[in-house]
Amino acid sequence: MRIIGAGSAFPGNRYEQQEITAALKEAWQSQMDNPEVLDRLHSRCGVERRHLVLPLEAYDRVTTWGQANDLWIEAAQTLGRDAICRAITPLGLAPRDIDALFFTSVTGVASPSIDARLVNRMGLSPNIKRIPMFGLGCVAGAAGLARAADYVRAFPDQIAVLLAVELCSLTWQRDDISVANMISTGLFGDGAAAAVVAGRDTDFAGPEILATKSVFYPGSEDVMGWNISETGFHIVLSPDVPKVIRENLGGDIDGFLAGSGLRRSDVTSWIIHTGGPKVLEAVEDSLDLPPDALKLSWECLRQMGNLSSASVLVVLQEVLAHHRGKPGTYSILAAMGPGFCSELLLLRW
Repeated sequence: MRIIGAGSAFPGNRYEQQEITAALKEAWQSQMDNPEVLDRLHSRCGVERRHLVLPLEAYDRVTTWGQANDLWIEAAQTLGRDAICRAITPLGLAPRDIDALFFTSVTGVASPSIDARLVNRMGLSPNIKRIPMFGLGCVAGAAGLARAADYVRAFPDQIAVLLAVELCSLTWQRDDISVANMISTGLFGDGAAAAVVAGRDTDFAGPEILATKSVFYPGSEDVMGWNISETGFHIVLSPDVPKVIRENLGGDIDGFLAGSGLRRSDVTSWIIHTGGPKVLEAVEDSLDLPPDALKLSWECLRQMGNLSSASVLVVLQEVLAHHRGKPGTYSILAAMGPGFCSELLLLRW
């Protein structure tokens, strides 16, 4: 199984972090005793600019979850189509060449799901196998790649595409001034990303997926996720997230590598989802990584924020385009998310 391409798409509205912070301070000024708290929280998110699906002034007009979800459905189709096309077109593939489409998001819901709506919109094959996934959050980019690898292992002459669309700004809770929600409004951005996985009996080049591993941490359900109410998605973001990573990720990866006869020192590059400064620092600490080992993840965080499931795919796209490994070298692609859990992939160039 090989990852043969990746692409991304972003809304046209792009703002500096200070612009977003100022708009939210104005919206929340009557509810906050000290609006400058928002400046401090947002400045610590490691984000310089982000794409938003709506212009900043339009968010006050979204007053119900139904309105937000309708906006998600429409934008997810447009961004999803563009991300897929940007991933497959350089490979000489057409939409009808896709045999299986995995779709993931945690910022909206639809039935028919977005992948179904794209069949007509893109001219996908009516026989395409569709696998929509909801609830995995940030881990879904890596988990979706692993499941796509499982698929082409069973069907080695076929092509699978993973599409992740996250419009995090549509989940902002305008009446919630909790620390978790304020951090969320400073950390998460909007965008879509797609990756293409091909079976061994196809004629495409790309890093080989040698192995995958899923790890669930029992008793950690309250660390990250959503509380869902009449007003939509309310962020659950525990300060224990970095602690869980520090305590578990290093050992998980060492055991994972040992299964392939490798050690951490054999890995030449790390493709890690842009969870935020504390998450990336926890990954660096748990793996004892050298300086700049996660520089692409840090840069993606600065330029577009945490894109939840799409984050690790955007980092992957940058690696495929500009930072490919030398033949025979190894990479680890990893993400963590609600559960709490991690998903690991071992790649060989």
